[in-house]
Amino acid sequence: MSESQAVNHQSDPVKRARLRWRARRGLLENDLILTRFLDAHEESLTDEEVDAFSRLMELSDNTLMDLILARKQPEAEVDLPHVHALLRRLQMA
Repeated sequence: MSESQAVNHQSDPVKRARLRWRARRGLLENDLILTRFLDAHEESLTDEEVDAFSRLMELSDNTLMDLILARKQPEAEVDLPHVHALLRRLQMA
């Protein structure tokens, strides 16, 4: 399948549902922030932002909260420009 034929996040309802499901967190504060963010921005997220969001969803709740509250900076596999950009958007949510 070529890149032009690939189904992106916005046109695939299954991918959108999966993203929202992954945003459900055990830590209520994370859950509220992520749900509010998706309610406001899900339809306009780029594929790069979806990738950043997915990478953040791989983190533990406490690490994610520290990043959202800017108590820590992204490290290792999430220390990427598009992840930093999405975190700035999450911090404003």
